[in-house]
Amino acid sequence: MPIKSFQEVVRSRQSVRQFLSTPVKEEVIREVLEDAQYTPSNCNTQPWNVHIVSGDKKNELSKALIRANEEGNHTPDFTFDMNAFYGLYSERKNAHGKAFYEAQGIAREDYEGRQQAATKNYNFFNAPHVAFLFMPSFGDNVRVASDIGMYGQSFLLALEARGIGGIPQTALGFFADTVRDVLGVSDELKLLFGISFGYPDKKAPVNNFRMGRDSIENSVTFHR
Repeated sequence: MPIKSFQEVVRSRQSVRQFLSTPVKEEVIREVLEDAQYTPSNCNTQPWNVHIVSGDKKNELSKALIRANEEGNHTPDFTFDMNAFYGLYSERKNAHGKAFYEAQGIAREDYEGRQQAATKNYNFFNAPHVAFLFMPSFGDNVRVASDIGMYGQSFLLALEARGIGGIPQTALGFFADTVRDVLGVSDELKLLFGISFGYPDKKAPVNNFRMGRDSIENSVTFHR
């Protein structure tokens, strides 16, 4: 399998929201994990604790998550508030949501359609695999969470380099207790997010919209 250049990988990666059911070979998944293992971390603590879920266990977990979502049994380890975004950040968030629903032909007033689209998070967008990124709790957790974020990026780029798609899902972290219960994970490990992954369904309309990126002039200051 040819490996893409770094520039091609980092610029072509996108969040995939509909996957083919074709599983990724275990040796390829292991290669991706070996690449991600070289992620930098604070004091080389390597705090990531990753659980790869596939097959029957994935289906069992999907059913449990859908049930927990229907019952409103949210158990996040970390807070998240969509209304906390402000200014330009809120504008970007709203633009993304608009493009996401329009790509699926879901009108703003179609509440049921929007709910069904959100529920797809919990069947992992038909992905054959999902990785859950757990972390130990140290202090205010900011440094640890940043390490997990860097690991997630390494994992996603390693997938992209091999023609495999992925999507980081904050929504999976809303049901940390459910995930821990099904997978038998200790309460000492906190769930930050999950990444569903597999081969993209390139015919799915939801995979055919791309969000732009702001100019570096608006996010970078050079000091000389």
